[in-house]
Amino acid sequence: MDVTSSSGGGGDPRQIEETKPLLGGDVPAPEGTKMGAVPCRRALLLCNGMRYKLLQEGDIQVCVIRHPRTFLSKILTSKFLRRWEPHHLTLADNSLASATPTGYMENSVSYSAIEDVQLLSWENAPKYCLQLTIPGGTVLLQAANSYLRDQWFHSLQWKKKIYKYKKVLSNPSRWEVVLKEIRTLVDMALTSPLQDDSINQAPLEIVSKLLSENTNLTTQEHENIIVAIAPLLENNHPPPDLCEFFCKHCRERPRSMVVIEVFTPVVQRILKHNMDFGKCPRLRLFTQEYILALNELNAGMEVVKKFIQSMHGPTGHCPHPRVLPNLVAVCLAAIYSCYEEFINSRDNSPSLKEIRNGCQQPCDRKPTLPLRLLHPSPDLVSQEATLSEARLKSVVVASSEIHVEVERTSTAKPALTASTGNDSEPNLIDCLMVSPACSTMSIELGPQADRTLGCYVEILKLLSDYDDWRPSLASLLQPIPFPKEALAHEKFTKELKYVIQRFAEDPRQEVHSCLLSVRAGKDGWFQLYSPGGVACDDDGELFASMVHILMGSCYKTKKFLLSLAENKLGPCMLLALRGNQTMVEILCLMLEYNIIDNNDTQLQIISTLESTDVGKRMYEQLCDRQRELKELQRKGGPTRLTLPSKSTDADLARLLSSGSFGNLENLSLAFTNVTSACAEHLIKLPSLKQLNLWSTQFGDAGLRLLSEHLTMLQVLNLCETPVTDAGLLALSSMKSLCSLNMNSTKLSADTYEDLKAKLPNLKEVDVRYTEAW
Repeated sequence: MDVTSSSGGGGDPRQIEETKPLLGGDVPAPEGTKMGAVPCRRALLLCNGMRYKLLQEGDIQVCVIRHPRTFLSKILTSKFLRRWEPHHLTLADNSLASATPTGYMENSVSYSAIEDVQLLSWENAPKYCLQLTIPGGTVLLQAANSYLRDQWFHSLQWKKKIYKYKKVLSNPSRWEVVLKEIRTLVDMALTSPLQDDSINQAPLEIVSKLLSENTNLTTQEHENIIVAIAPLLENNHPPPDLCEFFCKHCRERPRSMVVIEVFTPVVQRILKHNMDFGKCPRLRLFTQEYILALNELNAGMEVVKKFIQSMHGPTGHCPHPRVLPNLVAVCLAAIYSCYEEFINSRDNSPSLKEIRNGCQQPCDRKPTLPLRLLHPSPDLVSQEATLSEARLKSVVVASSEIHVEVERTSTAKPALTASTGNDSEPNLIDCLMVSPACSTMSIELGPQADRTLGCYVEILKLLSDYDDWRPSLASLLQPIPFPKEALAHEKFTKELKYVIQRFAEDPRQEVHSCLLSVRAGKDGWFQLYSPGGVACDDDGELFASMVHILMGSCYKTKKFLLSLAENKLGPCMLLALRGNQTMVEILCLMLEYNIIDNNDTQLQIISTLESTDVGKRMYEQLCDRQRELKELQRKGGPTRLTLPSKSTDADLARLLSSGSFGNLENLSLAFTNVTSACAEHLIKLPSLKQLNLWSTQFGDAGLRLLSEHLTMLQVLNLCETPVTDAGLLALSSMKSLCSLNMNSTKLSADTYEDLKAKLPNLKEVDVRYTEAW
């Protein structure tokens, strides 16, 4: 049978073997080629054809012929060429090997031994063959169809060339020649018909290894290499070693145009597509150094601001959901690094660099040192001197970045430290404050750390200015993610105050609710920026703003007022004395809900209210409401009451103010237009046991209020109301409930199970047309 090579003129361009030597001369780049990459004409043709996945292994027929090269055509046309062996071949990094090393493939075929790879077509049979030319013979590979044959062809060529590039670039001699080879390598990856992540990653890893092994390059050589590999970075993350190289360039030449022109699209891609910086921390470090390099430009934060705007986009909603979490992760890591030296000196925990390099062993760490706050006042210093007998040693940690004092104590207070084997964590404010008179540590950051801190706190401010990002930002910052040293640093908390103020001004509940702690026993931003808190630097203006927005939402509850009465009554009275209307309302609610038990404290609150015009007016209104309440709760009136449909909150208020309803046990507001606002009137009915809210606009805020005051309620109908899990969970405190209708609400299965477990008397439940049904 006749065999002809398809490498002649007029053949398929996929079958043309590139004859350009590996270390050949430069080819002029066509117009429009990016970053000096030199495309190959044949490869450009390949890009317009079929696409293939890079083969790592596969089944194929093998035939090996030992012959002088001049007799190849005679042997191929010989009638004795009949024996083929099936093999499962693996395309390793340096050789072609069989899973069953017997017969023709007893020994693997090194890529360095393959002189040529060509396509062959058989005229007399539908066989699809590859010819691998090796010293002293030929290896024929027969695939099942033309697509598999071409896939094997391109995969073998790719493996062979990558192997050669690894060897050539492992021992560079002349860097101008190396640069040409890098450009050719990049072009080969860009124009390859193979589609696989490793196609673009392999050249990047080769260059990364080259750079890590040659650290004595000049700055210009650095930039030339970065420009050469730039086209590969448009759709691929740089490998870890290359990230280190980029970080070094950002630190040493922040004003280089390479930072703006090459690194910007790379960082944008990282922020848009990265899913977890924990798996690739050097990507986060590169992003961090890139932003710091932008901050070093003449325009400084204006350039950073424009970069943040480009990441958000021109519309009111950012189309990339990963941008904000990734930016926040970079900010948090950068802020942590500003205090890292002190944190390591305090508790000897491994630094971020040590964690990345894995060089510190747990057994090498020293015992932890509880911190002592520096007191600027001489009186406070004298108070500290009285405790010196209980101390073993005082240590001053002075580094190039931070100057702060720590101490080792002989006995630690139980409130500040957790006992061995206990998983509980100390209260954050207790950790930061030894005495109530001291609120900040004397921390001095070095110039570089100070610039880093200022840059990334400013970014947090920029992020908080975007309405669509603010809910997610508040959620990410709700479990306070900053180290205690940062929260005790006056400059940091003063700058971060802007972000907290933005949360406090946002009317959306999912934003301002994040001011509170994530769970009981943990401090939130509300506690830190309240008077007496670690971060409070004013007379309570931010505190009043936070209370105002929380009270205007769904936190006008006994629990919230009780926490204010226990911890912040003094600041509330002081602000009320200065005429703050929100604090006046708070004090009136404390009196109205009987939050304060002590008579002297009640009289003091009344005196505070009567000292201002707004307080006097609101206290008189409270007295009027109390008189109406007594009349309302006086025994008498109907036991059952049904409001007409379409009635409103105002109609209910007028009805309840018209006489006595002390005997009212059953109230139906079904199919009316009442909302959660009517809960303030419902909680005044002392005998109410059955409440029907079917098809009303009564929501979560009203349920929270009912659950705190109407604890004797037995029957509640919430059918077709807009209540959600957030409000329904509050019903768990109404232990007397025996009948509950949640038909057609947004009840979830988990909340339903939780309510069943916490309401022992619940006998009748309707959950039809809900997730729990």
